[in-house]
Amino acid sequence: MLETEDVVAFNDINPAAPTHVLVIPRRHIASIQDLEAEDAGLLASLFDVAARVGRGLEGGWRLVSNVGPVGGQSVFHLHFHVLGGRQLGWPPG
Repeated sequence: MLETEDVVAFNDINPAAPTHVLVIPRRHIASIQDLEAEDAGLLASLFDVAARVGRGLEGGWRLVSNVGPVGGQSVFHLHFHVLGGRQLGWPPG
């Protein structure tokens, strides 16, 4: 769907919303809690790609990253979910 030098974005195979795109760094990082100060540029790239995906969603969207098993993380490679295309409820979990 969208690729940069450091980041890839593609549709989730098990969507939780009409639009459900995963935004993933090419370099392995297990989760947000494993980010270091040196990863600031990569984090900016991840947010840039997420924002580019979200700009196509009228009315708003949600950005989610689960951390650890209790937080719902099942794939231990940092990734963000861009969700939109319908009214999203709160609280999410």
